[in-house]
Amino acid sequence: MRAQSSAIDRTGIAVRTGAESPATTAAPSPAPADRRSGTLLAALGVTAFSLTFPATAWGLEGFGPWSLVTVRCVLAAVLAGGCLLALKIPRPARRHLPGLAVVAAGVVLGFPLLTTLALRSSTTAHAAVVVGLLPLTTALFSALRTGARPSRTFWVAACAGAAAVIGFTVQQSGGALTGADAYLFGALLICAAGYTEGGRLARVMPGWQVIGWALVLCLPLSVPGALLALSYEPVHLTAHGVAGLLWVAAGSQFLGLVVWYRGMASIGIPKASQLQLAQPLLTLVWSVLLLGERLTPAAPLTAAAVLVCIALTQRARG
Repeated sequence: MRAQSSAIDRTGIAVRTGAESPATTAAPSPAPADRRSGTLLAALGVTAFSLTFPATAWGLEGFGPWSLVTVRCVLAAVLAGGCLLALKIPRPARRHLPGLAVVAAGVVLGFPLLTTLALRSSTTAHAAVVVGLLPLTTALFSALRTGARPSRTFWVAACAGAAAVIGFTVQQSGGALTGADAYLFGALLICAAGYTEGGRLARVMPGWQVIGWALVLCLPLSVPGALLALSYEPVHLTAHGVAGLLWVAAGSQFLGLVVWYRGMASIGIPKASQLQLAQPLLTLVWSVLLLGERLTPAAPLTAAAVLVCIALTQRARG
């Protein structure tokens, strides 16, 4: 029998050590209290993410797309790096660096950049198509990367929820494909990879450290990128522009991902990902309240269908 040991990190979270890899070792089933807290944390992350597209639309009122993306990365990295320094967190182990690089490429740089470029010519309602497919894509990435094997009921409910959200968001945006769709589908794939890798790493280090170190790793790119972008793109400081920038930097890029990765570590990547089925609907609500966009009467029916699918995925085995 292989010897195993456990260690306690600086935040008091138990971490398994030994010969077995966390990527291939099956995680024990969480206790009911842990499941509830994990679901709540993941739901808080989804709520934070649902404001990303409207906040980005606000940010584009004052900043160019490249400036908005790079400055948000710098601000979020300063916030995360300050927390890491204040708590004297040691640097991550070398074996975790490839995973952190995937998180950085997918969540810190890739998804924000591609969606911001898309939102120059796309409404937030149309961009929500990306989020409608993201839960299913993340579950598929998780199955391939971590060996997770949810039940057939889970996959049926996940596909039904994705179909309901996509049908609604496409109908809401007029049903026409736009030139922004290439950016949106690219963002979908790279973000799903970043979510999956971050959720896997959050089982062996606190979720806030996962996104914190990913942000810090991007500083050699984001700082010169911000200086270059600001020198070429005009900046018009407005209340909306500044508020949008601050939210996507602190809320979407750091705090939202902190609770999201912690929730994924608690209840598993596939189940946490399906909570994002509610994100497009929340985004559309914010779009009505903050941007003046209009919803169709199909919204309540879609919301009810999505809630049923979410409940089924959370109760499904595996």
